[in-house]
This record gives sequence, structure tokens and C-alpha cells, in this order.
Amino acid sequence: MKKIAIIGSGSWGVALAIHLSKLGHQIKLWSHSESEADLINNERKCKFLPNVTIPDGITAYTEYKDAIDGSELILHVTPSKFTRENVKKYKQYVTNQPIIMCSKGFEKETLLPLDEVVRQEIPNARIGAFSGPSHAEEVSIGIPTVMVIASNDDELLFDIQNSFMSPELRIYTSRDIRGVEIGGAFKNIIAFCAGVAAGLGLGDNSFAALITRGLGEITRLGVTLGGNKDTFYGLSGLGDLIVTCLSEHSRNRRAGKLIGQGKTIEEARKEVGMVIESIDNIEAAYELAKIHNIEMPIVNGVYDILYNNLDPKEAVTMLMTRDKKFE
Repeated sequence: MKKIAIIGSGSWGVALAIHLSKLGHQIKLWSHSESEADLINNERKCKFLPNVTIPDGITAYTEYKDAIDGSELILHVTPSKFTRENVKKYKQYVTNQPIIMCSKGFEKETLLPLDEVVRQEIPNARIGAFSGPSHAEEVSIGIPTVMVIASNDDELLFDIQNSFMSPELRIYTSRDIRGVEIGGAFKNIIAFCAGVAAGLGLGDNSFAALITRGLGEITRLGVTLGGNKDTFYGLSGLGDLIVTCLSEHSRNRRAGKLIGQGKTIEEARKEVGMVIESIDNIEAAYELAKIHNIEMPIVNGVYDILYNNLDPKEAVTMLMTRDKKFE
């Protein structure tokens, strides 16, 4: 059994804490909020998972040192835009613990995937990326889920696989950390688009086309950035894309649906009530596509909806009337 520090007490951090605590691991959570930590410690509740009771083996702290001291493993589960800020603050407490990125996204300012952000701040860190189709609402109550751990460190791969697996959570291994990170980050953008389609009242044909063509865009960019093509047809690519595009659990889909119904970005943020990773990563995908000259019409369309006041209905028309092409 391990002593595990989880940096982030949102829905996914708490869901992982619950799963790992049930396996017998000792869990310490870091929370940015005193009120969230108190809710976890005193009422055994998480405001993002209101129907779940948190096991007694989980304790929340608001100081990084308290959460990390004595740990054998660190799971990083904060929104992507705060990753560097968080790592800068806790890196002084990291000794030789592996750091597993459970967040999904790119750093907007540098266009770096999150494992590279950590590597810049902690050059000698052992790093993995944990991803796949996994809503916190389902993992927290033990609904069967399958995920992938990616790393260039084989010892780390098999340690995570052995420590995290259970009849409720099956874990595969991958050495393609770049592909796993890109698939997890950019599927949120396509899920946002799926929400826009839902808000416009489009049908199953439209969703199937969006997922298929969206996966093509993610794969083109992902391979250019160093990912393995096969990874994008696995759990962290197609698998995560399907669950995020089609489920009402997805905050990215919910935000897109609100935009499709005519709400503003700020109205969507307020109604969803949590960080919307897709909005934060659309700019990164748009810039990377331009830099590498990769054709990404869906990404371009949603970028124009958010930042150039393009009407969502007009965006659909533009996508449907593009030049004729071979598949």
C-alpha cells in the first residue's frame, strides 16, 4: 500500500482519492480552498460529487508541504492553466516521488503539454500521464472504467498499473506519453463542439461526423507533435473522445451546448460552475495548427465562434460547404 499525495480536490481528484483509498492506499489531498478542505474533512463530502461519501482514509490539507511530506507518489489533478503555478509552489517538497499528470491540457502561453511543463520546473522528475474515458461521477461510485498510464519509465508504468488496478478500474500501459497527453487535451475541444451541435438541435448523423472528423484533426496534429498514430485510436484518443462528446457528465459538452443555445462564454462558465478545459485549450490548438500548417477546420470554426463572433449555425454551414475532398 502506498502513501499518495493528490494535488487538487475537484471532482477528478476526489474520485481518484476514493478509488485509491478503497484499495487501501493512504491518501492526502491538497485543496486550494479552506472551505473545500473542511467539507471533505468534517462532512466527508465534495461539492462537485454531492452524492458520494468520502472514506475516512482521506484527509485534505491547504498546505502543499502537509499533503506531500512522506508521500511515495504525487498525482497532479489541477486545471491545466494552473499547472505551472502549482508545480512552482510544491516542487520544493518533491524528493524522488514520481509525478503522475491526471490533468488534461496544454499551457496556453508556451503551447507545451503538461508533462513538459513539469519537466521544465523539475528536470529530474519521473513523470507519467494518466488518461482515458473516465468521468469522475462514475469512477467515484465504482462503475467499471478502463484507462491508460503512459510514461517512458517502465518501472513507473507497471507500478501504477499494479497499484491502481481493481475489478472496477482496468489499466493499460503505454510508452507514448506525448500521444496520450495530446488526445486527452484536444478531445475536450471536439466535445465542446458536440455540445454546440446539441444546442443547435442537430442529430445523430451530425454527432457521428463530428467525432470522426474531429478525431482526424486531433490525429493529424498529434502525429506532427510526436504522438503515435495508433494512440489516437485507443483509450486516450477515441475512447475519451466518445465519452466526452456524448455524455451529459461532460462539462465541456455542457458549455458548448450553452453556447449553441446563444449564451456567452462567461454565462456558460458561470452555469457550468467548474473550469472548462476546452475553452482554455482551443487557443492552443488553433495556434499549434497554424505553426505546423495542419488543416483543422473544426478547431478553426469553434475558435471563430468563441473569439470572432461567428454564429454557430454559420459555422456548421461553412464546414458542410468546404471544398470537395477525398476522405
